[in-house]
Amino acid sequence: MSSKNSGLQRGLEERHITLMSLGAAIGVGLFLGSASAIELAGPGILLAYALGGLVIFFIMRALGEMAIKNPVAGSFSRYANNYIGPLAGYITGWNYWFLWVVTCMAEITAVGIYMEFWFPGTPRWLWALGALIIMTAVNFLAVKAYGELEFWFALIKIVTIVLMIIVGAGMIFFGLGNGGAATGLSNLTAHGGFFPNGISGVLMSLQMVMFAYLGVEMIGVTAGEVKNPKKSLSRAIDSVFWRILIFYVGSLTVIMSIYPWDKIGEEGSPFVLTFEKIGIPGAAGIINFVVLTAALSSCNSGIFSTGRMLFNLAQQGEAPKSYGMVNKSGVPSTAVLVSAGALLIGVCLNYLVPEQVFAWVTSIATFGAIWTWATILISQMKFRKSLSPQELSKMEYKMPFYPFSSYISLAFLAVVIALMAYFPNTRIALIVGPIWIIMLVCFFYGKGFHRRKNSSSIKAEISVD
Repeated sequence: MSSKNSGLQRGLEERHITLMSLGAAIGVGLFLGSASAIELAGPGILLAYALGGLVIFFIMRALGEMAIKNPVAGSFSRYANNYIGPLAGYITGWNYWFLWVVTCMAEITAVGIYMEFWFPGTPRWLWALGALIIMTAVNFLAVKAYGELEFWFALIKIVTIVLMIIVGAGMIFFGLGNGGAATGLSNLTAHGGFFPNGISGVLMSLQMVMFAYLGVEMIGVTAGEVKNPKKSLSRAIDSVFWRILIFYVGSLTVIMSIYPWDKIGEEGSPFVLTFEKIGIPGAAGIINFVVLTAALSSCNSGIFSTGRMLFNLAQQGEAPKSYGMVNKSGVPSTAVLVSAGALLIGVCLNYLVPEQVFAWVTSIATFGAIWTWATILISQMKFRKSLSPQELSKMEYKMPFYPFSSYISLAFLAVVIALMAYFPNTRIALIVGPIWIIMLVCFFYGKGFHRRKNSSSIKAEISVD
């Protein structure tokens, strides 16, 4: 689908989509969720992030194979529709909308938590509502202006993490800011060993680890609005994986080397603790500002994603036609407003159950993400089978170790789902998630979508500007 036909504008450049996907993935999962993950696994959390990162790499390469050949808005929903079937495409599109709505609930919840630092005693729901209004307004900018704003938004937290890694490494190896006494890496093994809670602790942390990676697949959603998709998407996909792995594994290695892991969950954000340990004045306020922008940035990306997915569903006739309309700036304004309206539920949850809301929404979002990632892998396997030997030989961008990497990744996702069922605090996701899927299936057949011809065949309709 060309941008002319769709109404969307190809205003995003490679640097925009790279930073947007990084911005989506480096949010509360790292800044807020890492504390609870460290509490469960100790230094062994590094293994969990590395394993999760490898699986995400395979999923992103699988998405890249299809997105570079067929760059369309709402990519994996279209691919599921074309290669698995209309029901899969319908569920995947609406499920991705749902998971980002829930993820944004986590982000605006985090905004409320962070604002308590400066304004203790004020209700969280008030800050959550303010964040929602501001981020919705930002999403009405033309896509190029939006991409530019998100680029700088994401850059704030990325620069902070890089500085922390550099300065922290100076303390670890040269005693920088610690009176010349190098702290070394002893804290990684000094408090119960590298796996203080055993492998079970690492397994328990996988849900929060995979929630932290949620957002990297957003590169596929931007495919309909990116300039030179073939070049930009391949570079962005490969670079995002390595950068996220460095940011997550690198930053947490520094944090747990400087500060005993068993004290992190008790005394606040691991990032604030580390900057205070380094000796930076006003560290708590600085880091609180950074993590606040991180939450806003991720929420910003989420509203972008949900709006584009509703737009795509409307284009396929699986959502109201009004969701497929764009304003003069090329923004699917109705779809953005509907998504923002759904996020008001998050504001209500912050009012009703402020203490439980973060754990609930992160686990539900992880279920939605696993469905999306599994669909990407299955679509890619079907996509491969649809190609002739000549087409396969001409593919410039391929998933490594196919098909073993696809099967291994699917098995890993199944393990995470099983673990979520095992632990009580994440079990709610396996109640809410399947109910949502069943509702979608009922609606699909109830509206008679199964009787339509698959008129949205990707192969027939796509042209790239």
